[in-house]
Amino acid sequence: MHNNNNLIDVSQLRVGLYVHLDLGWMDHPFTFSNFKVKDETQISTIQKIGLKKLRYDPKRSDCEPLPKADAPTEDASVVNQDEVAPPAHVDPSPIEPIPKQVRLKQLHHALEESEKKFLVSCDVVRIATNNILMTPQASIQQAALTVDDMVETALMEGDVAIHALNGNRSSDAHYLHPMNVTVLSLMMAKSIEMSKEDARLLGMAAIFHDIGKIEISGKVLLKQAPLTKQEQLHFEQHSEIGARMAKEVGLPARVGKIILQHHVHADGSGYPKQIKPELTDPLANIIALVNWYDNLCNPNDHAIAKTPYEALALMYTHQRNKFDSNLLKHLIKTVGIYPPGSTVQLSTGVYAIVVSVNPNKPLRPYVMLHDPLADRLEPHIIDLREEPSISISQCLRPNQLPKDALDYLNPRKRISYFLDADIPHEE
Repeated sequence: MHNNNNLIDVSQLRVGLYVHLDLGWMDHPFTFSNFKVKDETQISTIQKIGLKKLRYDPKRSDCEPLPKADAPTEDASVVNQDEVAPPAHVDPSPIEPIPKQVRLKQLHHALEESEKKFLVSCDVVRIATNNILMTPQASIQQAALTVDDMVETALMEGDVAIHALNGNRSSDAHYLHPMNVTVLSLMMAKSIEMSKEDARLLGMAAIFHDIGKIEISGKVLLKQAPLTKQEQLHFEQHSEIGARMAKEVGLPARVGKIILQHHVHADGSGYPKQIKPELTDPLANIIALVNWYDNLCNPNDHAIAKTPYEALALMYTHQRNKFDSNLLKHLIKTVGIYPPGSTVQLSTGVYAIVVSVNPNKPLRPYVMLHDPLADRLEPHIIDLREEPSISISQCLRPNQLPKDALDYLNPRKRISYFLDADIPHEE
């Protein structure tokens, strides 16, 4: 509830006051609706918005408001507020669209288009992997077209962003592990400047890396508790089964080799045991890395899921011997210090969720803010590359958010990734 004792006239504004603009985010040109006034330009801008009064927070202000200038009597003040029309020279029409409104529409449109492409690609990958044995040629052709499109985006576009799907069209039900592995693998391909030919093979192997699970017991695949030794041995057979299937359906020989090796780890802890880590295909090493990362974030048992931030920290701090150290560094560069899907608190105190990262600026992602005044269907998204005074203070688990922020941001239980050309930002 607002405290009317902290209402001031706009004429009382001064540098150092912490103010609240009780307006929708789109109705004023500032990044946030509450902030500390830092200069006379901001005061002038606030006065032009048209507010007569506004709230300020004494506890967060550096000073007291200016005294009222020629304060009218109480009765006159009521008349002035409710009955006096604006002077003839003041245009009472709404403020013209401001640049950030255009920018926000660009961001929403880009993320909306990305989500549409994601859903189409998901359908193709799901159908291709489900039908690989019944209609192998058609399945391989469908997958190849999707991979080619993603390779063109990943390798040929100058700046590419990796998005975490958090919009209105998709849901946790659209999560697809092969899709995530493919997106992350192709972003890695860009990071290490891989050739287009190798990237295509990598993409095809990523889509079909788990086809061997067709012959693994559903009870084992869906089990949330740790597997018994016997169950684990049964599960591990999916790599060799997948390699056999790849050969049978006519996938390139190298794709079959990568499928066979996608659980081989650099420290010898993976499987099949007979394969020496130093002899694995370099593309298999990429899939082994991103496959591990996605399984940490999206396990069968969501109770043990790591946040993207926690997964990377665990891999780098305690599990780095499992992976090629150079590739691990490239994964961190690819998804950023604060990977898409991470819930964070900004330096302003506002809670947010990371929706998109450009690997060239890993500390400055796009974030969706918890802003109760903004429509949840058109949330307040900012590009931190354009907000040098704002930074991410800490990464949080979703259950560390206040309930209202958690309900508003609504982080996914399963994180789905997609890649697209980045939106040019203002220099």
